[in-house]
Amino acid sequence: MIISISGTPGSGKTSVAKYIANELGMKFYSIGELRGKMATERGMTLDEFNKLGESERFTDEEADAYQKQLGEHEDNFVIEGRLCWHFIPHSFKIFLTCDLDEAARRVFKARRDPGEGRDDERMYESAEDTKAQIKERMASDTKRYGQYYGLDYQNPDNYDLVIDTTNLESMEATAKRILDELKQRNLA
Repeated sequence: MIISISGTPGSGKTSVAKYIANELGMKFYSIGELRGKMATERGMTLDEFNKLGESERFTDEEADAYQKQLGEHEDNFVIEGRLCWHFIPHSFKIFLTCDLDEAARRVFKARRDPGEGRDDERMYESAEDTKAQIKERMASDTKRYGQYYGLDYQNPDNYDLVIDTTNLESMEATAKRILDELKQRNLA
């Protein structure tokens, strides 16, 4: 079984995917981390790399080919990334969403917690600054995926399960909902 987790920034994709992989004893892959590494290697932030991707397709192609290859040659893993559902169509496809204000609060807080932030993102000045950056990232993603693939990653019809994490009290609560759904469908 392959579980792909997509979603909006700040919805908990990476944390939930890692938790589920651990609970199910599966490997974990992160396309966001891969793209972040690609950006860092070029001396860019992820947001700068995404912006470059609006005119330079190579910024997405490497990560897209990687996840497609994983889906064709491996099994029993959890992967998070905006387009995993598309490149691994036989996966159990999950989409996490979150209210923009709450997402900005979470991302801003995570950047302040030691060990939680990512080197490929700049330090945000406030929750409002974070919110503006999330809006820009989502607009860039929407533009690139529409331009290159004709896809809207936020369309709930693309997924087997959609969860709004805004009012869930923890990442574990989101993961429990997913694990319960997998059990109900006899997938775990």
